[in-house]
Amino acid sequence: MNYEAITYEVRDEIAIVTLNRPKQRNAFNMAMREELCDAVMRMREDDSLKAAILTGAGGAFCAGGDLKALTGDRTTVQSARKRIQNIHVWLPELVNLELPVIAAVDGPAFGAGFNLALAADFVLATPRARFCAVFGRIGLVPDAGGFFLLPRIVGLQAAKDIVFTARTLDAAEAKELGIVYRIYDTDALFDKAMEFAGHFRHSSREAIGMSKNILNNAFHMDQKSLGEMEGYAQGMALHSDYHKDAVARFLEKEPLAYDWDALEREVGGDD
Repeated sequence: MNYEAITYEVRDEIAIVTLNRPKQRNAFNMAMREELCDAVMRMREDDSLKAAILTGAGGAFCAGGDLKALTGDRTTVQSARKRIQNIHVWLPELVNLELPVIAAVDGPAFGAGFNLALAADFVLATPRARFCAVFGRIGLVPDAGGFFLLPRIVGLQAAKDIVFTARTLDAAEAKELGIVYRIYDTDALFDKAMEFAGHFRHSSREAIGMSKNILNNAFHMDQKSLGEMEGYAQGMALHSDYHKDAVARFLEKEPLAYDWDALEREVGGDD
């Protein structure tokens, strides 16, 4: 697929997906939705990847749905319903993508753009990042996975506050709520996102992927079922080439390939 609303590149085993409608503050239109679907499926099938970054061009992450496009598309109740259903073809694939996904957020992440950021495993933001479940301002309910993602990150009461008030969160408050992982200067954001994602190049994709899969199920499965998933995953991990190499390194008193603390020291990482 030729992309018009996003760009996609792979750099050093890291997929970089950039929302690329800067004049519209990267608002969602149908082309962007279709292209994101294609990009997510590409990442899912590319075994060479170790991490992914989602970001936006031109000083914005994503301003939400393109209201002009929405007005044109929503001709019937059924067409509006189908538009949301189509998001849920690819959004769960992104949420459960067995790679660490980092959202690098500068400027507004509103509406569906807010929820797209929440679909990542880690949100890195600049001081001028803003987050808003803006739907209530125009008489709509959250879409693009907001009902699933937001309360799992901030808790039910905070999610109700964010949704009912439709107020804007700055980066500092978003960090306090657990939405934002780290805050960086605007000029440093992308480099810091690449640095953070780059650490995962030394990890076992299989172990990270299985851990993510199980953690994503942890809030709606019972202990016995999670224990069964744990057993199958550990059985596969114990027989992986990565684990065998790590054990050999340990026994030979060699440094492990994946030591987050050591990797952070190498690059002068943050606390």
